[in-house]
Amino acid sequence: MRVSSRGDVDPFIVMDVMEKARQAEAAGRSIIHMEVGQPGTPAPVAAREALATAMSQDALGYTVALGLPELRAGIAKLYKTWYGVDLNPERVIVTAGSSAAFVLAFTALFDAGEKVGLGLPGYPSYRHIMKALSLEPVGMQTTEATRFQPTGAMLPEGLSGLIVASPGNPTGTMLGHAELTEIAEGCAAKGITFISDEIYHGLHYEGRGVSALEVTDDVVVINSFSKYFSMTGWRIGWMVVPEDLVRRIERLAQNMFICPPHASQIAALAALDCIEELEANRAVYAENRRLMLEGLPKAGFPKIAPPDGAFFIYADVSDLTEDSRELAAEILEIAGVAVTPGLDFDPGRGLQTLRFSYARATEDISEGLARLKAWFDARG
Repeated sequence: MRVSSRGDVDPFIVMDVMEKARQAEAAGRSIIHMEVGQPGTPAPVAAREALATAMSQDALGYTVALGLPELRAGIAKLYKTWYGVDLNPERVIVTAGSSAAFVLAFTALFDAGEKVGLGLPGYPSYRHIMKALSLEPVGMQTTEATRFQPTGAMLPEGLSGLIVASPGNPTGTMLGHAELTEIAEGCAAKGITFISDEIYHGLHYEGRGVSALEVTDDVVVINSFSKYFSMTGWRIGWMVVPEDLVRRIERLAQNMFICPPHASQIAALAALDCIEELEANRAVYAENRRLMLEGLPKAGFPKIAPPDGAFFIYADVSDLTEDSRELAAEILEIAGVAVTPGLDFDPGRGLQTLRFSYARATEDISEGLARLKAWFDARG
C-alpha cells in the first residue's frame, strides 16, 4: 500500500522500554519503573466519585468542541490562584490531552514546510508531531550553562515558531520570569510564534513555576491534567490562546476530535477541587527527589541536571557508555530497573545520557536506587 513520508517518524523509545519491562514482569521478574513519566497514583478520589455519579445519571455524549463551560471557567480560576493572572475563560480550550493541543496548535499556527524551534534535549513528540504535519523541527542545542533551556539569544533566523517547556522533560529545569520575558521579547522582535508547554506546573520543589501568561498574552500555553492532577490515562488537557485564535482552533477541534472525552471532563472538573490530595502527592515526589539526588551519585550517576520540577533526573553517562540504549538494556536485564535512553530527547548527544523518573512510590525509588548501586558496584 502506498504510504506517506509524514509517517516516517522515530519511535517513542520510552514506550519500547515500557514494553520490554512489561515482558520481563510477565515472565515473573520484579521490575522497578523509572522509565515512564507517569504518576504512580490514581486520579483524585473526588474525581473518580464524580464520574461514577455522572455515569449513573447521564449518557455522557458529545460536549461542545471547546469543552464544558464550567471546566473552562475552573481552569481560568486556577490561573488566578496559581499565578495571579486574570484569564477570560473563553480563551481556554479543553483538549484530549496535551497531545491534541500540540496537534491543534501546530496545525492552526504553521503552514507545511515552516520551521519551529525547540530545545534539545526535549520532549520527543514535539519533533515527531511536527514531522507528521510536514513542519520542520529545528533543534537548539542547550547546555548546562543555560540549565538545558533555550534562551532568547539562541533564536536562529527563519523560525516561524518556538516551543519551550518549563519544567522541562527530561531535565526538570525551569525558566524563571526573566528568562521567559527574554524569550517572549525575542520571539516578538523576530515575528516568531511562542508556545509554552507547562504540563509539569504544580510539580515544583523550591520556587514555583512561572507561566508565560505572566509575561505576555501573545503566547499559546499548553497544559494537562496528566501530571500534577495524576490523570495520564484520562487524556484530558487544555490550551490557552489569544482571543483571535479561539474560533480558528474551535473549527479544527470540531473536525479533528469533535470534543474532548466527556467522562474525563467531568473527572477533571472535580479534580480542580482536590488540591490537598494532590499536594500530598507532590510531597512524595519531593522525598523521592531527595533520595534520587542523594542516591544516584552513589550508584554511578554523579553528573545530573539540576531538577527544579517535574519528576525526572537527566544524567550524563558518557563515562559509562557510548550507547545509552545498550546501557538501559543492561540495567533492565541485570538490575531489574527500567530507565529511558537519552536518544528519545536528543538524537545526537542522547547516546550518552539517561533519564530517570521518580514518579512512583517512595519504596520503589529506594529499592530502585539499591538495585542500581548493586549493579554499579558489581560492574566494577
